[in-house]
Amino acid sequence: MAALNPGTRAPDFTLSSVQGHSVSLRELLQKGPVVLAFFKVSCPVCQYTFPFLERVFRANPGTGVTVLGISQDDLRDTKGFLREYGVTFSVVVDDRAYAVSNAYRLTNVPTIFYIAEDGEIEISCAGWSKADMEVINRKLAEHRRQKPVPLWHKGEDIPDFRAG
Repeated sequence: MAALNPGTRAPDFTLSSVQGHSVSLRELLQKGPVVLAFFKVSCPVCQYTFPFLERVFRANPGTGVTVLGISQDDLRDTKGFLREYGVTFSVVVDDRAYAVSNAYRLTNVPTIFYIAEDGEIEISCAGWSKADMEVINRKLAEHRRQKPVPLWHKGEDIPDFRAG
């Protein structure tokens, strides 16, 4: 279980993206809900989870929602991870003493938070959870006033849970 639970106000932060842009949670929330996904490039469960987060991102296009990865590695290793796992959504780097990871009281990765526009954490998930990923996808689609796009492909064997 992630340290910050649903019902908690998400700590604000500003970090640099892998492209060198400043990214602020407060500014992202002005556009709509935010999915934060903390990860390390060496984490096997992160490697498994991020292609599915990419599916969530692609299923919910537009400016009204944000999927944001938060890497606990340096810029070079983070960029390699993004290339290897086909991640195209925004990613920031939290490699200076893990200030943001510590603010969210992380104990393991991946840890994923769904943060509503008002800044309240509605979903807090440590590790891989198929059910939580489905709920996040549904919430993003509801925000966009559209029907959720299925995340799983026919014949895929997707486990319900993998500990991070």
